[in-house]
Amino acid sequence: MCFHFNSSVAKQKEENSDFDFSQIPTLNDQLYFNGFTFPQSMIVRNLDTKLVEMFNWGLIPHWSKDENIRKYTLNARVETIRKKPSFRTSVNNRCLILANSFFEWQWLDSKGKQKQKYEIGLEDGKSFFLGGIWSEWVSRETGEIQNTFSIVTTAANELMSEIHNTKKRMPIVLDRSSMESWFNDPIEKTQTANDQLIANPV
Repeated sequence: MCFHFNSSVAKQKEENSDFDFSQIPTLNDQLYFNGFTFPQSMIVRNLDTKLVEMFNWGLIPHWSKDENIRKYTLNARVETIRKKPSFRTSVNNRCLILANSFFEWQWLDSKGKQKQKYEIGLEDGKSFFLGGIWSEWVSRETGEIQNTFSIVTTAANELMSEIHNTKKRMPIVLDRSSMESWFNDPIEKTQTANDQLIANPV
């Protein structure tokens, strides 16, 4: 799964200088995002693949009566994404979540009372993207529009199986060469950068 990641506006601007960051606040270079607070995070949608926007983490499907569902939609499993009512109407709404690294906890005992935190990133230290899907939801009570996303996860590779040693999941990690594939190919067939990852205990 993936519920915590880092992202720096400054680093993303430096490494993705061809993107349009005009809609991103420059005074708050937030580095740590906890999904359970449903934060606004930087994404790029398939509608405009160079415009960086701020969407809330925790996808709310357009048909939802309220926003309570978002606590269950921080992640979407790629294997069942076309079957789950929460996600299937958003499968073709692809997005990239701009990230510098993400975090996972390794269980050191069978009950998870002792854990080791790891920060995971690319071998070359560059920023990358997490594969995601997005949705636009309109509150029935206020008419307010909320734009939200979910991070798509897949089976853990060898490295992540050792770290995420309970559920053995990981986010789909993409680099610049994977962008077009994520936006245009079947979601199950995207070429990922998962094998370029390294992990460091923190």
